[in-house]
Amino acid sequence: MTTADSAGGAAPRRAASRLRAALRRRLGIDPRALAASRLRAALRRRLGIDPRALAAFRIALGAVLLVDLALRSRNLVAFYTDAGVLPRATLTDAYPLGARFSLHAVSGEAWAVALLFLAAALAAVALAVGHRTRVAVVASLLLLASLQARNPFVLNAGDTLLLQLLGAGLLCPLSARWSVDAVRRRAPDAAAPPSGDGGDRVAGPASALLLTLAVVVYVANAVEKLRGSMWPGGEAVARVFRLTYLHGPLGGLVPEWPALLSAATYGWLALLVASPLLVAAAGRVRAALAGTFVAAHLSMAAALQIGVFPAISATSLLPFFPPFVWDRVERAVAPAAGRLRRLAERRTGSAGRPAGPRSLRVLREGVAAAIPVLAAVLLVAVVAWNGMALGAVETPDAVASVSDPTEGGWTMFAPNPPSTDARVSATAATADGDRIDALYGDRVARDRPPSDARAYPTARWRKLLTALANNPDSARVDPLLAHLCDRAGGFAEGGDGAIRSVTVSAVDVDVRDGETRVDELGTRSCSAP
Repeated sequence: MTTADSAGGAAPRRAASRLRAALRRRLGIDPRALAASRLRAALRRRLGIDPRALAAFRIALGAVLLVDLALRSRNLVAFYTDAGVLPRATLTDAYPLGARFSLHAVSGEAWAVALLFLAAALAAVALAVGHRTRVAVVASLLLLASLQARNPFVLNAGDTLLLQLLGAGLLCPLSARWSVDAVRRRAPDAAAPPSGDGGDRVAGPASALLLTLAVVVYVANAVEKLRGSMWPGGEAVARVFRLTYLHGPLGGLVPEWPALLSAATYGWLALLVASPLLVAAAGRVRAALAGTFVAAHLSMAAALQIGVFPAISATSLLPFFPPFVWDRVERAVAPAAGRLRRLAERRTGSAGRPAGPRSLRVLREGVAAAIPVLAAVLLVAVVAWNGMALGAVETPDAVASVSDPTEGGWTMFAPNPPSTDARVSATAATADGDRIDALYGDRVARDRPPSDARAYPTARWRKLLTALANNPDSARVDPLLAHLCDRAGGFAEGGDGAIRSVTVSAVDVDVRDGETRVDELGTRSCSAP
């Protein structure tokens, strides 16, 4: 570099330095500090969460947990007791760690499992109303993990996401607003809405973790779908609705219009690709995108039999809604909210919560200081794990030796939807020669043809039986058949006679050419009741 070049470069720097000095001297403005302040504000708007959004997230979490428990309770005996499809001895052979650490595996009796369901329901109610919120989150997290470990064969991606959301929620101030805890603390602003400028947002590693959990699901699923041919080709949604086993309450009513189904395919794929804007954007753009995702998930709940996954996904989106949305919500529910607040004040008394002994205060301060560090570590782990699952990051040998990240990826209907319509034929023969469906209880043909196979009773039955059809393990088939003998015996009480035998077959119908394949899982002779 010549002397002239050096001088020419120094002149603009000196001019910028003089300008900064003049701004500081005359206006009291430091341009560098101003730029840093603007950057912090921009990050806060994108990574911060309105306390009322956290409150709505908490309420929705509690509601989803209650719905999930209610749906699972329909098959409490079938899935979580020794009289069901997975006795504790079978669980121990298949998943020894799950059997060792699951509270639900302590007893194989239905009454013991029912008590744990009741405890989980009480914890979910406490979480929803914000009573002893952190304790309620811990209890819900432990009981949900225990329940999932009791029968991993009926789990889906929504169960994983729900567990992760509870864990991230534990690190956030979920009770700051709209909670019994807020009334007990008698915070001065417990009833007043924020100013709407976002200055009171909860921002930090914990909020970033909660937002990231939702976004990585969409990003990972978008990458997986783009690796296939049917989503980029506009054919995927049409394929999904040809799978009758996935039909929800309105699934069979979706018109077979190629243009409409193709538009739905491209529309959902475009949403997934645009999902990083949930973090990158702010204000009305973010609200519109989050609202579109919520509407899409609710439509899935009506059209597809995929359990509580749509409700869990919609819950994960609530923290993205900005303050102006919650301003409107508060104005709309102000009268009812006022009555609930006064009721909570009468129930909890007028005195605020005592500070407690000094040792307890020190413990709370230590936990508060550790939360950002823990959240930051988990944030890095979540991003790294999903990067490994997608193949974008090489899996270290230490991780590969104990787990395979690709097995836990977000591959819903990716890279392509299934091409076979999965059904089940569970036929019980009675002593007097009749046939009944061992899952549904109604009469069936004596020589039941494959075309008479039924859809699965629930999404969890589908997970269980399709996994068993893909990997027929006699150690798991035998308890299934024994349970179906008892189940069919309950249906037969009233005239059809004792159950003599049960046969279960998986029936796959290729939706492209109609070819049907029948795989018999097993037959069992049933003892007379």
